[in-house]
Amino acid sequence: MIARRTLLLTALLAAPAAWARPRPGALDIRGVERRRLLPQAEALLAAEPRTIAAISAPRSPAGPQDYYSEGDYWWPDPANPGGAYIRRDGRSNPDKFDGHRDALIAFGRTVPALAALWDLTGEARFADAAMRHLHAWFVAPATRMNPNLDHAQAIIGVNTGRAIGVIDTLQIVEVARAAALFARKSAPGYAAIRAGVEGWFADYLAWLTTSPFGIEERDEKNNHGTCWLLQATSFAALLGRDDILADARARLKSIIIPTQIEPDGRQPLELARTKPYAYSLFNLDVLAASAWLLGGRELIGWQTPNGRSIGGAIAWMAPFIADKAKWPLPPDVEYWDGFPVRQPSLLFGGLAQTHEDWLALWQRLNPDPAIGEVVRNFPVRQPLLWL
Repeated sequence: MIARRTLLLTALLAAPAAWARPRPGALDIRGVERRRLLPQAEALLAAEPRTIAAISAPRSPAGPQDYYSEGDYWWPDPANPGGAYIRRDGRSNPDKFDGHRDALIAFGRTVPALAALWDLTGEARFADAAMRHLHAWFVAPATRMNPNLDHAQAIIGVNTGRAIGVIDTLQIVEVARAAALFARKSAPGYAAIRAGVEGWFADYLAWLTTSPFGIEERDEKNNHGTCWLLQATSFAALLGRDDILADARARLKSIIIPTQIEPDGRQPLELARTKPYAYSLFNLDVLAASAWLLGGRELIGWQTPNGRSIGGAIAWMAPFIADKAKWPLPPDVEYWDGFPVRQPSLLFGGLAQTHEDWLALWQRLNPDPAIGEVVRNFPVRQPLLWL
């Protein structure tokens, strides 16, 4: 299992911090990303595909190609040793099984970065490396992951999987964006695996939109419902499923924005957690990415009749991203020092509403955090795949 706190690709993260030296003038995102990604190229090329099939999950009730993870905030009960686990909100259990999720995160970091490098340089070696990972995860019979999350975020002694485990595949929304880039620009090697890759996403999207777990997660009121929306949107965009995209657009405007964002921009469901700062950042990033895919500039600024909007939520949060010392609530119980990072809500919002200060702040923040829990809550990492 990959150690959670020192999550994968250490050499990649040791690259010179070119992002920390933003250049004056208009934002040149391709230039920013070229300076950031080129020092990481050799580490990314050297990363070998490693799917869940190679990682034993001793407590999983399913097969070696079935994804399995355990709930973050669930711990042994001191009053009932060997019994059902109990919840400690915001406190991550370091002994939970993370092997499959760590591998999925590594996949979700590596392929999009390779895709961005191929787009920047045109060098076939980056596309070739990405194809090896895509083939292993989605096509090869012996190593592919089965397209469901029936056993994600299980609670020991309580169940063998939960609907909220659907959030784990948020880590591959950018893999779908990478596949869309490869299809659109006829990347070398993609034609040979395209049917397998898109077939996997079609099967997973069907599970996401029709299974009991998928439907339950869709209807969650907080960030879980938002993360379902971004997944459905990203996967449907890859597959050209305009029906699902239309439903997602309507859901964002009629359900998610009205119930998750206050007229002043606060996100009360996230602020109620024991890690309100990180959860507010996380949900805002997913909201902004969903809106950007579904309607670009128009949906970022769209408002309900009483003034609730994603743009308003970014405006409420931006001062606390710029200066965390101004945060009006108690610090998060974990990983307070790990945030903020290069939050994509600032980029999408800044482009949509011409907020130069948001774009400048986005450029100053760290795009490549090394703390595993921070990485997990930062799934939109490659802006070139979204613009």
